[in-house]
Amino acid sequence: MAPAMTSRIDVSRIRRIAINTGGGDAPGLNAVIRAATLAALARGWEVLGIRHGYRGLLDGADPKDLIPLDADAVRGITHRGGSILGTANKGNPFEFPVPQPDGTVLATDRSDEVLRNFRAHGLDALVCIGGDGSLRIAHRFVEKGMPIVGVPKTIDNDLSGTVITFGFDTAVSTATEAIDRLHSTAESHERVMVVELMGRYAGWIALNAGIAGGADVILLPEIPYDLEKVADKVRRREAAGRHFSIVVVAEGAKPVGGGLTTQGPKEVGREVLLGGVGQLVATEIARRTGKETRSLVLGHLQRGGSPTSFDRLLGLRFGAAAIRALEAGEVNVMVALTPPTVKTVPIGVALERLKVVTTSCDTVLTARSLGICLGD
Repeated sequence: MAPAMTSRIDVSRIRRIAINTGGGDAPGLNAVIRAATLAALARGWEVLGIRHGYRGLLDGADPKDLIPLDADAVRGITHRGGSILGTANKGNPFEFPVPQPDGTVLATDRSDEVLRNFRAHGLDALVCIGGDGSLRIAHRFVEKGMPIVGVPKTIDNDLSGTVITFGFDTAVSTATEAIDRLHSTAESHERVMVVELMGRYAGWIALNAGIAGGADVILLPEIPYDLEKVADKVRRREAAGRHFSIVVVAEGAKPVGGGLTTQGPKEVGREVLLGGVGQLVATEIARRTGKETRSLVLGHLQRGGSPTSFDRLLGLRFGAAAIRALEAGEVNVMVALTPPTVKTVPIGVALERLKVVTTSCDTVLTARSLGICLGD
């Protein structure tokens, strides 16, 4: 468990700060960058953007990977998806992948380079925008003496300490629209349609989008599924004259007594790549029921496009709050939404546990009340 460590910074000494984004992209990143930049400029601070995580602070980095951010640089970006700074879900400075002459890849600790160049560039603090993985890296830099304010970003909504992360609402809206569209084609062809959604080890996207989209089955990482119970749900619908079914599967869902479905071995410096469980479920449903079944992986569509108004506003609130935290002398904290306010929590607290779906939560109880099969 990460220690719940906070510290103070002499705000009178802040002259120059940096902003970076790490991990998978999420709608709303540019809103955070814009708000943080404008709020910092209003306080007379200089702002630099680090491209692609920490790449701009490694020895030998391209000078273009460390860019000045002024009002013109962040003008008109709130509605844009992606990140004007780019992002990276591999290249952890503490386990940086370095190719070897024999073709292997060695994880190398390059964190001292990052810290040394952070100080050489005269940076006084970092606003780190990221999810669980990125904030774990940030916490290790905190322990090495780098002043950091974290901003919670992940479409998976799996960070503790905040009610919601920006990017989640857009991902759920995108997934819900896709499920809506599947209903007509599933009914027309009398098929079972299986859609696999992102979320890694947390089922928040699948649960929320599945209920909103009228799914008949929702399979979550938190509730190991029994395929015979899934097949039975399809058979009962068939017997009732409902000759199609919509099945939503979180990418981290796993069968009773089974494990995660992955796409190859874990690469150095990045998380294991999940995926493929939707096709496995579709194949088994077809075998057990005789129903024509199709599978769809929504994938990175959930990350792309313009953020919803909720994620735009949340991103702007988080970016401004990060600068207010620095102005108050707070570092080694993460901004967090605790309605109706945005407050700060120690980064260590946000990392104490993964925020996953609890089987007793109101949303799960709602799914059961609606007759949705959760595979158990």
